[in-house]
Amino acid sequence: MHTWLLPEYIEDVLPPEAQRIENTRRRLLDLFRSHGYQLVMPPLLEYVESLLTGTGHEMDIKTFKLVDQLSGRLMGVRADITPQVARIDAHLLNRQGVTRLCYAGSVLHTVPGGQSRTREPLQVGAELYGHPGVESDIEIQQLMLSALRLAGVENLHLDLGHVAIFRSLVRAANLPDGLESELFQVLQAKDVASLRELVKPLDALTRDALTLLPELYGGMEMLDEAQRRLPSIPEITQALTDLRRIGEQVQKMGVGSMCFDLADLRGYHYHSGVVFAAYAKGWSNAIALGGRYDEVGKAFGRARPATGFSMDLREISAVMPAEPLTSGVLAPCVEDAALQNKIEALRRQGEIVVVDLPGHEAHRAELGCDRALVLKNGIWEVQ
Repeated sequence: MHTWLLPEYIEDVLPPEAQRIENTRRRLLDLFRSHGYQLVMPPLLEYVESLLTGTGHEMDIKTFKLVDQLSGRLMGVRADITPQVARIDAHLLNRQGVTRLCYAGSVLHTVPGGQSRTREPLQVGAELYGHPGVESDIEIQQLMLSALRLAGVENLHLDLGHVAIFRSLVRAANLPDGLESELFQVLQAKDVASLRELVKPLDALTRDALTLLPELYGGMEMLDEAQRRLPSIPEITQALTDLRRIGEQVQKMGVGSMCFDLADLRGYHYHSGVVFAAYAKGWSNAIALGGRYDEVGKAFGRARPATGFSMDLREISAVMPAEPLTSGVLAPCVEDAALQNKIEALRRQGEIVVVDLPGHEAHRAELGCDRALVLKNGIWEVQ
């Protein structure tokens, strides 16, 4: 095996794309900062108990694990930064009011999320803690849409769901955990035939409601149908009210299209309320995901209301138009105080200045410089 080969679904990021990703990262973090979101930098490694708190089995199998040589305890390489930020909010910051946090960093997955996806996403996102109302859900979605537009993604489609609807149905029917898990799996797979088989032993009200969920997909009018046909459980009524209010606000945000999917249980073991996903032309998968997860902080001492979103900068960058190359200024490699002062002044102004090291004259074209510093009448000038 060649020593330079990388593992499957792991790749280097070369200069043009790396610069594009970094420029986007800076713009997004500046956007989050302008909305009051403070940057945090959680560690790459943590004990698995902390990393996997409240995330369910799916995140467990995505997490690389290793033994800490200092303590002998099992550690994990983070597969998602959101639980780490929840730990910071609940245990370290310990604020009583609303807290807004953001982050950007690499995560690692044991298996890729799809054939075209990397196992090392560069996850960037924002989280809002301490507010249980629909207003914070709306703020997070507005911020996500602004971030995607800033990254150059247009003609967005937004899918909205609410995991409390399914959860309320199964809990009202007092179903065993095993059956709840099976129902969750077939709904996620949109396997209607298996769903009908599983609900046969249930009472008519629960059976009809669960088999109806895959049909409840559409625009605002679908919420009215759901209100008429689903059981009058307070949690379901509140969930539909929240979705309607969010939908009204999303329509004002200039989204290309929007749909509600009441069978969308993405992150069911993790989320507790509204869930959403953004799609756009050119991407086969969702380019941003988010939702409410009020219970994740419980294991860290405080179950704070929480909502947020995340996206993969590397995935977004893969189909973004290339940014224009920034040309530089070529400086001779000579000992001259005036030349050094000129170079430093140009760099402070934002210019790229590359020193032309001796012996490489034949390869100057590789340096990307379209100008040069030349000595004219005793003054160093850019030509």
